[in-house]
Amino acid sequence: MDAVTRIERSLAQALALAQGSDAPPALVAAMRYAVFPGGARIRPRLAIAVARACAENKPDLSSAAAASIELLHCASLVHDDLPCFDDAPTRRGRASVHKAFGEQLAVLSGDALIVLAFQSLARAAESAPARLATLISIVARATGAPAGIVAGQAWECEQHIALAQYQRAKTGALFAAATAAGACAAGADSSRWHLLGERIGEAYQIADDIRDVVSNEGDLGKPTGRDQVLGRPNAVHDLGIASAVGRLEDLVRAAIDAIPNCPGAADLRAHILGEAGRLLPREIARPAA
Repeated sequence: MDAVTRIERSLAQALALAQGSDAPPALVAAMRYAVFPGGARIRPRLAIAVARACAENKPDLSSAAAASIELLHCASLVHDDLPCFDDAPTRRGRASVHKAFGEQLAVLSGDALIVLAFQSLARAAESAPARLATLISIVARATGAPAGIVAGQAWECEQHIALAQYQRAKTGALFAAATAAGACAAGADSSRWHLLGERIGEAYQIADDIRDVVSNEGDLGKPTGRDQVLGRPNAVHDLGIASAVGRLEDLVRAAIDAIPNCPGAADLRAHILGEAGRLLPREIARPAA
């Protein structure tokens, strides 16, 4: 089964846990709206690529771990779009959750998706209980304080933003969790996989900064130019386009170098290079090597 099919199936199974005669229908609808249809599913596909590279022997657990990362990502987007943060009217080419369901349900659906990530992961780990504690720790570390996605959002509430900490938490945390959780779900030593995710996350953040400056809402499916409007840190503003692109390419090379020794290293390397080729918007040509 290909990675995308595995991810979509696991996400559907997770959302089914939130349904039932006792569940508020509008809450369930808002949760489903936030998850389907999805974006590129970059983080869960990375988790599965790592699990495969580590010769996974519990594919259902790897899929659930990947889905838990995506549920957290979707929750973060719901909260990020809220009027109290980015006040974004669109996401993935349609109305953001708070525009479609109201601000109250947006807050609650984001909260519920975070809980669901842990619930579905714990359920899947019944087949490999020895791996559950580490998986929960990985996912929790990427979610809360001091350096998870909640902390990343909280940096935006500070008078002075610590750029490196902000980017590691808001963007890098889930990428590091994706690589570590993929390895753990496959029965490998997860501690060796954090650096790879951190470097990919930093590269993705720079690519996102570039897209915010040079792309348009029609291509991205969300408003652009928000970093400048909101006074947020942006690599292009600090470095310029050419240097930002160069930094991204350096990070991709560093990520490749950070792949631990594993049975599927070559396939994982190809996966990362393929993803890197899609990071830059078409408006920008890569500088000559």
